[in-house]
Amino acid sequence: MSEERHSELGIHALDPQDAGQLLKRRQIVRRAKIGAVVVLVLLALGAGRTVLSRMSSEKALEARTSELATQYAQTAFAQSSETGPTLALPGTLQGFVQAPISARASGYLRRWYKDIGSRVEKGELLAEIETPEIDQQLSQALAARQQAASSLSLASSTVERWEALRKKDAVSQQELDERRSGDAQARANLAAADANVERLRQTESFKRIVAPFSGVITRRNVDVGDLIDAGGAGRALFLLAQTDPLRVYVSVPQAYAQLVKAGQEVIITQAELSGQTFRGKVARTAASIEAATRTMQVEISLPNREGALLPGAYVTVALPLQSSRTLVIPTNALIFRGDGTRVAVMSAQGTVNLRPVKIGRNFGNTVELLEGVASTDRLVLNPPDSLAEGDKVAVAPAPPGAKAK
Repeated sequence: MSEERHSELGIHALDPQDAGQLLKRRQIVRRAKIGAVVVLVLLALGAGRTVLSRMSSEKALEARTSELATQYAQTAFAQSSETGPTLALPGTLQGFVQAPISARASGYLRRWYKDIGSRVEKGELLAEIETPEIDQQLSQALAARQQAASSLSLASSTVERWEALRKKDAVSQQELDERRSGDAQARANLAAADANVERLRQTESFKRIVAPFSGVITRRNVDVGDLIDAGGAGRALFLLAQTDPLRVYVSVPQAYAQLVKAGQEVIITQAELSGQTFRGKVARTAASIEAATRTMQVEISLPNREGALLPGAYVTVALPLQSSRTLVIPTNALIFRGDGTRVAVMSAQGTVNLRPVKIGRNFGNTVELLEGVASTDRLVLNPPDSLAEGDKVAVAPAPPGAKAK
């Protein structure tokens, strides 16, 4: 605007110094406006960020709340017991044949030839007994036999003579019959004397104590000079055991008796022989239950060619049982409540059905179910006490490396 225009309007021209101050004021105002706009933009951005953060937090809280409200559980399916359980039972090793060796003849022990731990063969001499009384009885029996033989010889010759006389009618028939009776009696006396001699000879043969079978002497109860009583009325001289094979007797509870059959293989372990297992077979069963213990006796035959096992040792017998073709579930799937034993079955929609079941045998980590579930039912493991009918349950993610069930 020119000076003439200013003069017309009555506006005085600005001093150059005042014009500069006005320009500065305008710049300050402009900067203030810009600053205010920047502040407003920053406040708007902060407010938006706060709103977005709160919305995100609300969504995360909602998701976390929903996640915490969901019940997670490990699940498993009922398995068919195709292999059958393994039953561990205590047992004691015994010789396959084990017998005390007693004397049949009375006397004094002259000498013994085998001590404990000696391996003997059948018929091998173990000890000798002095039997002076039996020796005298045998001598007396031989003399009595000689007498009976002499009497028989006389009776036989007498009968021959009397028969010749009877033919001549020199003697009566009664007298001839009496002589024939005497001859028969003499023959019977001789037979009795022979039997007595044979008995004493057999008794005298028992002076030699021999092994009735091959085995190991596990006990010697006598020494030289001991008085030996016939018939084993006192103590036995030796205890002989056959150590190959061995026998093991175990008592199987009634609940498993039907699953044990002859010919089944078993695994035997001994605590002192760490890392070693021995295989045997069920030889026979008692086929009956003892009323007092409600168990069935089972005999197991165990080869022992190396002689590592000793008769009388305590062992553990692992007896694999035949399968009963029933379903087996983990023990931690059971729910014990006042209305009975139940399991939690999860449907495809994730809802829980508390189903009553009938339990059979208990195998420790698993139990046998007689009724209540099928092999396709998904069971909840370790169900909480608060679990109720119709609750929603989700399958918990399996840990890394775990097998899905």
